[in-house]
Amino acid sequence: MKELAGRLTALDPDAGAAVQVISYFDRLSESRAGLEALVRGAAVLAGCPARLVDTGRRVRVRVEPDGARKDTDTPPDADWPCAALEPGGLPALWLERAASEPSVVDAVILERAAGAIRLVLDRTRGRAPASPADDPALVETLLDATVPEPARLHAARRLGADPADPAVRMRALAPSDGRPRIMVAPAAQAELPAGRLGVGPAMAVLDLPRSWAQARTALRFTAEGTAQDPGPRVVYADELGGIALLADLVVPGAEPPPDVRALEAAAAAVPGLLATLHAVAHTASQRAAAAEINVHHSTLQDRLTQAEHLLGWPLRTPQGRLRLQLALTMRHLARA
Repeated sequence: MKELAGRLTALDPDAGAAVQVISYFDRLSESRAGLEALVRGAAVLAGCPARLVDTGRRVRVRVEPDGARKDTDTPPDADWPCAALEPGGLPALWLERAASEPSVVDAVILERAAGAIRLVLDRTRGRAPASPADDPALVETLLDATVPEPARLHAARRLGADPADPAVRMRALAPSDGRPRIMVAPAAQAELPAGRLGVGPAMAVLDLPRSWAQARTALRFTAEGTAQDPGPRVVYADELGGIALLADLVVPGAEPPPDVRALEAAAAAVPGLLATLHAVAHTASQRAAAAEINVHHSTLQDRLTQAEHLLGWPLRTPQGRLRLQLALTMRHLARA
């Protein structure tokens, strides 16, 4: 293998380095190296910190390029090269450096390290247990405040949560598909289900029914994130503050408030108007709004004049902008 690596390096340095990486992780696997040694190997070979996060097995290992272990709870960056432990799974191993696309050597490091790590986890901890979302009966039992406490305690333990540990904090998740989920806090963005999602506050295990109720409220404030339905796809209940009170005033599927009806009529008359209004309502200035929707400032002014005529109230005053924000929010809440 050393001779092959030497010959390849003379022809193609990346190819030679890739062969050396393969040989290195093969030796670690043969010696039955542990998780930290494998993550350390990835960090040293890549010359940057490497991080392993397997939420299902509750494994977190982070190693600096000098070989020192320094774990952290900060979420991984979306721009870092990464690899999943299982085909089609979520990223679990990262090299902590920004890269539009990983180099050949980085890709080989991630692939070989992830494969070796998977073998160690399967050998020492078994296959990752099904996530709470995969056992809806237990999750629903845990989130139902009307279920007796002993039954909820039993469901929590079956789901791998220890109700007796005061350090364990969990969030209830309310996806738009209606299937409840729970997640240990803090949670990385990559671990959240796709689509519209309401996220409840982090609470003790037995308080999850309250987190679930707030997550369902937060879901009503979400949007598809499209030009026809602009707005955030993920909303955290504990970031809503007093705005959450609007959810009690707007009944889903009932006759929408007058400002929402005016908004819908204006959107029907002018295609793309909702995206313009959302940008105006949720950016710091009109110039920022114009930049967000990629139009000239004068074009935005023309659109605002047209929108003011259709809506029947000004949009360039603090009061008018607040009214627009509330109308857009109530539009989501009025969704059936």
